[in-house]
Amino acid sequence: PASSIPSTPPTSHQAPSPASTKPTIQQSSINTQITAHKPITIGANRFYSPLVLNIAANEGISMSELEKIPGSGGEGRVTKKDILHYLAVRTQPAAVSAPQELSIPLARIQPSTPILSTPSSVSSGNVEIIEMDRMRKLIADHMVKSKQTSPHVTSFTEADVTNLVLWREKVKKDFEKREGTKITYTPLFIEAIVRCIKKFPLINSSLDGGNIILKKDINIGMATALPSGNLIVPVIRNADQYNMVGLAKQVNQLADAARQGKLRPDDTQNGTFTLTNVGTFGSLMGTPIINQPQVAILAVGAIKKRPVVVETPAGDSIAIRHMMYLSMSYDHRIVDGSLGATFLTAVAKELESFDAERQL
Repeated sequence: PASSIPSTPPTSHQAPSPASTKPTIQQSSINTQITAHKPITIGANRFYSPLVLNIAANEGISMSELEKIPGSGGEGRVTKKDILHYLAVRTQPAAVSAPQELSIPLARIQPSTPILSTPSSVSSGNVEIIEMDRMRKLIADHMVKSKQTSPHVTSFTEADVTNLVLWREKVKKDFEKREGTKITYTPLFIEAIVRCIKKFPLINSSLDGGNIILKKDINIGMATALPSGNLIVPVIRNADQYNMVGLAKQVNQLADAARQGKLRPDDTQNGTFTLTNVGTFGSLMGTPIINQPQVAILAVGAIKKRPVVVETPAGDSIAIRHMMYLSMSYDHRIVDGSLGATFLTAVAKELESFDAERQL
């Protein structure tokens, strides 16, 4: 070990006198033996043997580079094996640098952090960042989960609702005066939906694994826009047990409570089918997203006057009629296109055959 220590560079001082030569040699020999067997401390708590230091000096490894070499010896000391291994891989920088660079960012990624994220489109310019409130976050999460859960299919049809429109215009003033509440189109639509659900009960169901759950109760949810711009769906329970007056009162009470923030938690639970009126805001039709765990949702569009061909016993003629588009999205795991289209067409026929002379 003593031979591996680099020799001391010559100094410029005078040679020692013959009288002092022997003690100096003895002292140097003692220091050499101690140094050869004692590790050298460099930096904070890192120890390097003279052999390691000699190898580092011969290979041109700087002290800062030596401190970065991981040690496998006691207390993390760098052994001869460690430095020789480092020299072996040091000659292959391409094979070593790539994994080191990749391991740093991957190690910082948390399990819940998506590796692929949508790049932010807000980078500069005159913008305003608005944080979603709690309700909007719940709506967004509910819509995403619905799309991920159900394979959506949407069918469309149109209905001539002229009789329904004329009847409502005729009775709405007397109805409000007598019942103390307005009659809108929503209870008329719900009544038609309830009648068709009784004919096609599979529409009023949900899926639980491999089992189809047929719902005996008909609880109709009605999508309601709030002043904040959010959406909520209060539910009319046992809608098939109400007459037209009862449905009108239920619709108005739930809608008012929703807009005033007075809905109870139970008012939005256990819906079996949902109606959304996109025509309220002027839209002709829409492709609504299913309100899970239901299997279908029906959207009604704006009622517009259009010239259409009317079939009569005397022949065809063109007349101005009140027309409305209907669209229904349904879960294709349970509801096939034939059932979905048949149910939607049945609702349209119920609205078209509305009795214009009907009494309240």
